[in-house]
Amino acid sequence: MSSLPSYFYEKLTWEELKEAIKEQRVILLPVGSTEQHGYHLPMEVDNYLARQVSIGAAELVPNDVLVMPNIPYGFNTHHMDFPGQITINGRTFIEYCLSVTKSLVYHGFQKIIIVDGHGSNMPFLDIVARQTNIESKGTALCTALIHTSLAKDVAGKIRDSGRGGMGHACEWETSMYLHLNEGEVRKDKIVDEYDLPDSEFHWNELQDPSSILMMEWWTTFSKSGVSGSATLSSKEKGKILYDVTVERLARLVTEFKAREIRPRHDNHDEKPKLSLDNLLQF
Repeated sequence: MSSLPSYFYEKLTWEELKEAIKEQRVILLPVGSTEQHGYHLPMEVDNYLARQVSIGAAELVPNDVLVMPNIPYGFNTHHMDFPGQITINGRTFIEYCLSVTKSLVYHGFQKIIIVDGHGSNMPFLDIVARQTNIESKGTALCTALIHTSLAKDVAGKIRDSGRGGMGHACEWETSMYLHLNEGEVRKDKIVDEYDLPDSEFHWNELQDPSSILMMEWWTTFSKSGVSGSATLSSKEKGKILYDVTVERLARLVTEFKAREIRPRHDNHDEKPKLSLDNLLQF
């Protein structure tokens, strides 16, 4: 049993963090976005949901995990036609997040799970996780996921909308936010909107992503900011999605903590004369 008083990283002293490193706690790093979510949801949704599922998982495996403070801003330029958006240049975002993960590795943490709440962050966070693994030179493992990926199968069973109904500020996000923070939902302003062209290959979905990746300026297909069927959301669906996500994230923590960090094997007959140090760095 751990003697640490909290699984919140920022609540610990540096001496207590030394103990957390000895225990090889898995780091949960919530990353979100400060962006519009239609007329009915506040700007905090992506940050709030990423943070809450991380906390929920920590409650199930409190001795195995530390929850970091959120990284609250992400790559969000395509939403900038809506007042209030904050966007971070992609390269800057990668370098900032990578500075956080590399700091953790420097101190001796070996397992990091980036818990994302904003879809457009994922290409960059994939690079952050890969680069953390490369630059740690075999001393740490980092992975990145968007929390909705953990419950896609369940979402497919409980949804009432068709394809495109779970895109953004939609049946999924509104349901989870209703379950966790109903008082902040402007219920009288909930609308549905989906105005992407019919396509065999491209649509906007959390539960059933399209075959190709493409993101246009948001206002080319949404006036309200919604993409999907927000009116079909419910607290009941939100609870199901939250509970499944939290339980699976906790299981991932347990599996990830036990995962062996295996050594590299250089298969060159002769040691290469050129150093990899410059290539290792982003």
